[in-house]
Amino acid sequence: MRGKRIRHVMRYRVIASTIARYGFGLVSDEIGSRRRNIFAGNKTTNEWHMKSLGERICLLLEELGPTFVKLGQIASTRPDLIPAEILKELETLQDHVQPFPYNEVASIIEKELGAPIESLFKHFSITPLAAASIGQVHRATLKDGNDVVVKIQRPDIQRLIETDLEILIDWARLTEGAVEWAKHYRLREIIEELSVALLLELDYSLEARNTEKFVELSACIDYLYVPNVFRGYSTKRILTTAYIDGVNLSDDEELKRQGLDLKLLAERMTNAIFHQILVEGIFHGDPHPGNVMALPDGRLAMIDFGMIGRLSASMKHHFATFVIALRNQSTRGVIRAINQMGVVPDEVDVNKLYSDVDELREKYYNVPLNQTSIGTAVSDLFNVAYKHRIKIPTELTLLGKCLLTMEGVVTALDPNISIFDIAEPFGKKLLLERLNPKRILQNISEEIPEYIDMVKEIPLHLKQLTRMLSNGRLRIDLESPQVTMLLEKLDRISNRLAFSIVMLALSIVMCGLIIGTSIMHSQSILWRMPVIEIGFVVTIFMFVLLIYSIFRSGRF
Repeated sequence: MRGKRIRHVMRYRVIASTIARYGFGLVSDEIGSRRRNIFAGNKTTNEWHMKSLGERICLLLEELGPTFVKLGQIASTRPDLIPAEILKELETLQDHVQPFPYNEVASIIEKELGAPIESLFKHFSITPLAAASIGQVHRATLKDGNDVVVKIQRPDIQRLIETDLEILIDWARLTEGAVEWAKHYRLREIIEELSVALLLELDYSLEARNTEKFVELSACIDYLYVPNVFRGYSTKRILTTAYIDGVNLSDDEELKRQGLDLKLLAERMTNAIFHQILVEGIFHGDPHPGNVMALPDGRLAMIDFGMIGRLSASMKHHFATFVIALRNQSTRGVIRAINQMGVVPDEVDVNKLYSDVDELREKYYNVPLNQTSIGTAVSDLFNVAYKHRIKIPTELTLLGKCLLTMEGVVTALDPNISIFDIAEPFGKKLLLERLNPKRILQNISEEIPEYIDMVKEIPLHLKQLTRMLSNGRLRIDLESPQVTMLLEKLDRISNRLAFSIVMLALSIVMCGLIIGTSIMHSQSILWRMPVIEIGFVVTIFMFVLLIYSIFRSGRF
C-alpha cells in the first residue's frame, strides 16, 4: 500500500504539472484550492491561448501518455457525452510512441508462453511492423511454416493505466463535489464508463475470442476474410493471428496498380458492415483503413477486433426505424426512435426537442440519397441527444463511430456511392422479419412460459397482500423531490404556527399578571420578582425573531 501511495503521488504530480502547463490550472482553483498551485510553474504562455480547447486537450492527452491517449480515442466514440467541437479534435488523436526493445519482447514471450522465443518460432522479426500505446506488432513464422503476426503488450502498461485511472476517478469524485458543471455532466460516470472500455482492451484473450467470433460470422460472406487465431501462442498479453498480405484501402495508387475495382471494394465494405450491424448484431467498432485491407483476389480482410459493438434484436429494430424515419422525413418517427434508443430524462423540453428534430429533418429534406451521409445523420442525432441530456446506450454511440469511419473510407474509394441506398434494404428486411407471422408466433411462444409463471404466482401474491392488510402492515413508499419539498415547507409552517401560539399564550399570561398586580396593588405576585418586565422582554424578543424569519423567507 505504501508503494502504491508513492506511485500515486509521483504520477499525480506529473499529471497536475502537465495540466497546469497546458492552461488548465484553473481546474485546481475550481475544486476549492485557494492556495497557489505549486504545479503551475510560470504563467501560461500565449502559445496555448492561440489554440482551441479541443487542440489543447489533444496535446495534453498525447503528452500524458497511453492511458490518456486511449481514453481520448474511446471518448471520441461518445458524441452523447462529449461536445462536438472537442469530439472533432479527439478523432485526430494518434499514438506517438517509440517501440520497446527486442530483449523485452523476448522476455515477455518467454514468461507468457513458457519457452524461449527461439524454440517457439522458426523466424521472429526484431523490427516491429507497428508500435502503439498499449502494444506493438511483430511478424514471425511458426515452426510449422505458418506466417503470423504477434501482438505483444508493453511491459508494466497495466500498472500504469490502473494507477492513472484510479487518480482520474478520484479527481472526478472530488470535482463533482465542488464544481457544478462536473456534477451536471456526470464527470465521474463518464470516466468510469471510459475506464471499463480501456481495461477491456488490455485483455488480449478477449480480443482473441472476438476475432474467432468474426471468423465464424465471415464464413457466410464470400468476399470477407478474417485471420485465424493461434490459441497456443496467445495469452492475456500476447495475441498471435495469421499474417495478411493486403493493401491498405487508403492507398489508391497501389489498389489501382494491382487492378482492383475501387467501386466494388466500396460496395463490398458497406454491405459487410451493414450485414454485421443489421443481420448479425455484432460489428467491427473501428473499421479504419489500417484495419480493413484489400486482398489481391478482390476480397476484403478485417483485423484488430479489440473494439467491437453489439446490438440486441430490439436495438437493431430501433436503428432500422431511425434510418427509415429519416429517409421518409418523419419527425415523429425520429422522435420515437430516439425515445426507444436512449433514456429521455423526465425534465426534457418536449417542444424544444421536436423543434430540434424538425431542424434535423429539414437538413435532409429533398436531398438526393447519393448526397446524404448516414454517418453524419447519426452524428447529428447524437448532437441533439447531447443537447437535451439524453443518454444514448454505448453500443449505439459506437455504431455511430463505426458508420462515420466506414463512410469516410468508402466515399474516398467511390465518391458517388449512396450509403442510404445500401442501408435501406437491410432496414426494410429487418422490419419485415419483425412483422413476419412466424416470427411473431415464435416470440409469443418464447414468452408463454414467463406469462404462465406470472399467472401461477398471482394467488400467492394475493394471499400475501391479504395477510399484510389484515395485520395492518401494508406499507407504501413514495419518493419524489416535489413531495419532499412540500413536506419541508409544511414542517416550517407548523413550526412557525407553534411558535406563534406559544407567543400568544405567553402574551395572555402576561396580560393576566398585569391585571392581577393592578388589583392587588403589588409589584409582582410571583415571589416578588420583576416577572412582568422579564416577560415583556422575552415577548419582544420572540416577536422580533418571528418577524425576522418571515422576512428572511421572502414570502410575506
